[in-house]
Amino acid sequence: MGTSTITDVVRATCAAIWLRLKASVLPHPTRQQWLDIAQGFLERAQFPNCIGALNRKHIRVKKPPNSGSQFYNYKQFFSVVLLALANTNSRFIIVDIGSYGSTADARIFRASRMGCWLQSNQLDVPQPANLPGSTGPPAPYVVVGDKGFAYYSHLMRPFTRRGLDAKRCTFNYRLSRARRFVECTFGVFSHKWRVFLSPIQLAPQNVIVVIKACVVLHNYARTYKATPDEDSQVESPPSGKDTIQLGRTVPYWFFPLSPVVLD
Repeated sequence: MGTSTITDVVRATCAAIWLRLKASVLPHPTRQQWLDIAQGFLERAQFPNCIGALNRKHIRVKKPPNSGSQFYNYKQFFSVVLLALANTNSRFIIVDIGSYGSTADARIFRASRMGCWLQSNQLDVPQPANLPGSTGPPAPYVVVGDKGFAYYSHLMRPFTRRGLDAKRCTFNYRLSRARRFVECTFGVFSHKWRVFLSPIQLAPQNVIVVIKACVVLHNYARTYKATPDEDSQVESPPSGKDTIQLGRTVPYWFFPLSPVVLD
């Protein structure tokens, strides 16, 4: 069988998998599903009003011909980007696939449909609610990301390291605990679909089709076929009311009562 024939079969099969499974395993979340996700983050990361952990994964590809440095990322290899929002069960909630590896995280998010939906309140995100143990003003539901993302009303990132006091340091720690769930999701994803452990020898447009198929297959496996030994391959974020050494104990539910304003 010729190479072009195999390529056509793989592309058509992956496209069919995406179209068949997307509606059932990667639907747009409802308001109740956002609340369920937030409850998971509160129980497992002690981070309230969190509706997802956001990050990107660079998928290695061979250098596309005549592409210059478009796909060359800061890690010094060629890639396309999988931008993903994940929950505490290592499932993808929303994904954006195919940005150039050289593009900054904030720019990818701003240009993605996910970012546009979130900023324009098209995702049916619940209304602000009081934080646990707080009688202050309601706080918005947010997704959490690292310092590579810009701050928005529904996107929270850590404080800069400059001039951190005990409260801000604790906040960064708690946010990091929540954000680790998307890293764990990428770890399970790569371990399950080992095509992502080495550069993919396909054209970028075909790489995107393969990633889309693996994303929905990943969610399908997490929903229906997941086994405990799969999760044992990836370290899970710690749970419980542990604290870090800051000179004094800060309650696990401590958070600012209004959206964070970054330095």
